Amino acid sequence: MGRSALEQGQQARSGLKAPLLYSSDIETIAEDEERLTAEIVEQMAAGNRCAFEHHRHAIRDAHAKSHAVLKGTLTVHDDLAPELRQGIFVRPATYGVVARLSSAPSDIHSDAIPAPRGFAIKVIGVEGERLSPDIGGANQDFLMVNFPVLAFGTIAKYKLMLSLLEANAHAPDTFQRLIAGTARGAKKTVEALGMTPGATLEGLARDNHHPLGESYHTQGAIRFGDHVAKLALSPASDNVRALTGQPVGKTDFSTMRDVMVEHFAGQGAEYALSAQLCTDLAEMPVEDAAVRWDEKVSPHRPIATLRFAAQDAYAPARQVYGDDVLSFNPWNGVEAHRPLGQIMRIRRAAYERSTSYRHRMNARPRIEPDRLDDIPD
Repeated sequence: MGRSALEQGQQARSGLKAPLLYSSDIETIAEDEERLTAEIVEQMAAGNRCAFEHHRHAIRDAHAKSHAVLKGTLTVHDDLAPELRQGIFVRPATYGVVARLSSAPSDIHSDAIPAPRGFAIKVIGVEGERLSPDIGGANQDFLMVNFPVLAFGTIAKYKLMLSLLEANAHAPDTFQRLIAGTARGAKKTVEALGMTPGATLEGLARDNHHPLGESYHTQGAIRFGDHVAKLALSPASDNVRALTGQPVGKTDFSTMRDVMVEHFAGQGAEYALSAQLCTDLAEMPVEDAAVRWDEKVSPHRPIATLRFAAQDAYAPARQVYGDDVLSFNPWNGVEAHRPLGQIMRIRRAAYERSTSYRHRMNARPRIEPDRLDDIPD
């Protein structure tokens, strides 16, 4: 996995530090990680059962509420530098993609309550050694949120905050609106004092901006072939770039679905997929997803373009397929994009248990699409 003299010369001329080489010892397993993982997974499973009793229908234990299910394409650029030609991006290609846009909480609430938004994509028909052969299929999932870091970036911190997160997720809508309003006020005060709000406050103080104008991040690191990276999606076409930072206006229970359906009824959208390569584990750790990687040290570099044509973004059959049949899992993919770090490792057990429960209780098959035509229109 060494770098040629040509690659080293190109990196030096760019003024960027050389990307870190991936190795299996890049991760550090904590002594109590197995115990904490089991406790967290069991607590999340209890939340699944509670949600099922409430709705008489099994929902995801994160990103339960969907707003759109989209069919599109991902085109890998043909002019990538050697360090970016990695994994499924090793050569120019165009893949079919299905995407699910959602809100982060583990229960279904009014869109009047600001919440982190999710953008999960499933790249169909990729080549490479599978991380989880039992899942089946030949797809690569990337799960992203519209915030670059996770407030609780280690398993220990996440365990401490899980009860609070679940209580907030199942709290009445009026209480959640109060929490969000208080957080926004606190954030403005912190900024007025010349300080930077922490990730927890930033997450609680989210505004109801148009989701199609947001940028989305993997938050945790992944293997990127010979290297290590975080991925991001950002608006590329003029129509969605114009939505960046724009409030959706008056919100009700399903406003986010409504604005996405309205958008895609008459137009498409393009997003740039980029990779931020890790150059220094001390500055860009993989074990703490709360640490933001400095873009001055290693900027995001475009690797592919995600395109969606105009379509019915939430047709009944597609909504049911996206919510009840499809799964999006960071461990559904190829070894060249292995998820890295504590939070990513715990997701392996948590996602598998949640998915199995959801499909069993809803009497739905667990299917990995082989082609775009498998997704209902």
